[in-house]
Amino acid sequence: MPTFVAPGVAVLAPEEAALFDALEARFQDIAAALGARQVAGPALLPEADLASLDFFRNFPHLGLPVATLPEQARGELARGEVSTPSPEHPLVSTGCYLPTATCYGLLVSLKERAFETPEVITSVGRCFRNEDHYDGLRRLRAFHMREALYVGSQEGVLDHLSRATEHVLALADRLGIKVRREPATDPFYLGDGSRALLNQLDPVKFEFVSDDGTAIASVNRHRNFFGERLGIRFADESAYSGCLAFGVERWVHALLQVHGDPRRALDALHETTA
Repeated sequence: MPTFVAPGVAVLAPEEAALFDALEARFQDIAAALGARQVAGPALLPEADLASLDFFRNFPHLGLPVATLPEQARGELARGEVSTPSPEHPLVSTGCYLPTATCYGLLVSLKERAFETPEVITSVGRCFRNEDHYDGLRRLRAFHMREALYVGSQEGVLDHLSRATEHVLALADRLGIKVRREPATDPFYLGDGSRALLNQLDPVKFEFVSDDGTAIASVNRHRNFFGERLGIRFADESAYSGCLAFGVERWVHALLQVHGDPRRALDALHETTA
């Protein structure tokens, strides 16, 4: 079983870590089959870029700002006058936030760029969310998310997500994980405006939910939202984008639910590649 060093912060035991790595290798294979090139995304995101994407309007509860200690507090700690930072000294903002999803950093890296051919990239990132509660590996404060991002035409996004859906369903079936594909509310399209109405008529987010209600993967159609906000162009217009996302620890959880322990789960995973 994982060890929790803080609420929502897990350390996987060796066999669980082996299961994590084996799953991640499968997700990389799927990303490659979708034509994605591997990149390493950023560990921090600029506050200004998140603001331009309406992050603080849509996800005010999830954000975790990165700050440093003020000079006075650093001096007190270094001299051994206190053992922990004093709440009397306000933290100093770095202007950055921890990422809540891998695709943010990937999209920000494409800011103000123009493409004549689709850009398809993949990365696994450590993500962080300030949730109202945590629940084992199902809901963590710190977790890993593998994403395969497509940036290009509207038709290309639909094809990318259609093929991604087939891969997710096939992998879950081979591993004995029963999932159902459910439309999900996308906070970018909440409210009373035209975007909200459009989302009701044409959902942009679908989750793959296991038997115990855990959403282990999703496909997300962004329309041209990020293209417009970040100045990403494709064929002389704002680019359309969409992504496939895997919650790696959630897949570990789902396999443990099916197979009982990490050794049997890992054997089952290896059998599907034999």
